[in-house]
Amino acid sequence: MTNTPSSGRNTAAFFAQAGLSFAVALCAMLFAILYLPVDPWVRAFLGLGTLFLTTSSFTLAKCIRDAQEDHSVVTRLDQARVDKILAEHDPFRTVS
Repeated sequence: MTNTPSSGRNTAAFFAQAGLSFAVALCAMLFAILYLPVDPWVRAFLGLGTLFLTTSSFTLAKCIRDAQEDHSVVTRLDQARVDKILAEHDPFRTVS
């Protein structure tokens, strides 16, 4: 029984949809900040908050991706070890 992990690759359409939704959300937030009827220091605070949220989102996504890649590498190494042990096993060998 071999359980090989899927490649986990995204389609081009999913990648485009994710990029487009990010761009729309960021543009909507920036538009809202620019046209909000408040003092400039409030706009600057909201702009910095948006920038910090955006960069921390990218950092979190990278950390999650790296953790998943590390887990898949460990899983593949463990599977390779099991496959090697099974390949070397001779069930007809006597145990004397």
